[in-house]
Amino acid sequence: MTGVIDKTILITGASSGIGEATVRELAKAGANLFIGARRTDGLEALAKEFGPQIAWRELDVTDAASFDAFADAAEARFGRIDALINNAGVMPLSPLAAVKRDEWTKMIDVNIHGVLNGIAAVLPRFVAQQAGHIVNVASVGAHIVVPSAAVYCGTKYAVWAITEGLRQEHDDIRATIISPGVVATELGNDISDPQVAANLGVWRKKSLHPDAIARAIRYALEQPEGVDVNEVIVRPTAADM
Repeated sequence: MTGVIDKTILITGASSGIGEATVRELAKAGANLFIGARRTDGLEALAKEFGPQIAWRELDVTDAASFDAFADAAEARFGRIDALINNAGVMPLSPLAAVKRDEWTKMIDVNIHGVLNGIAAVLPRFVAQQAGHIVNVASVGAHIVVPSAAVYCGTKYAVWAITEGLRQEHDDIRATIISPGVVATELGNDISDPQVAANLGVWRKKSLHPDAIARAIRYALEQPEGVDVNEVIVRPTAADM
């Protein structure tokens, strides 16, 4: 893939934050986009704003059948899939001693199973066409661990490992990990621990705009054939996270 003009790119978690910023960045670059999220109002608004180059469908990344139907609909709409951006994620941080098992399960289901469901939905197509690009949005948490983030970081370590394994298994399919530091998004709005939520507010005093991550994703996608950007880590200037 050289450039993204007329390429068909799937984006999950596209209704806000990094996903929405990436939709805008790639739409302006000329890509055809099939976008999904559980909240559909933002998807519909983006499609109305950019016109027929964007189509959308409600998507639950934790449901394999939902993801398969999402990919099928994208191929039916645009005739081919060239890339998938696995962006959907959740981050309900808490100390392990809080034993928030439901929140642990949610992170594992969305952050790991969601990525695997996306890979499963597009990989057979990419193998058949001997081309394709999977971009998985991980986190700087794939490289460091901080208190209250053990499970979240564990899920992002898993995304890192899965993406690296994918890269090694396929010579003609590109695999990229985008690892953002602190970004001003809705991620973490579901934190139920008041102290952890307050800490996140402090961390976000130095944060990136989602556009910064969207540009990193575009950079990886626009490389010429034979060039695979394996990982990009993007942090705020002078920030610890």
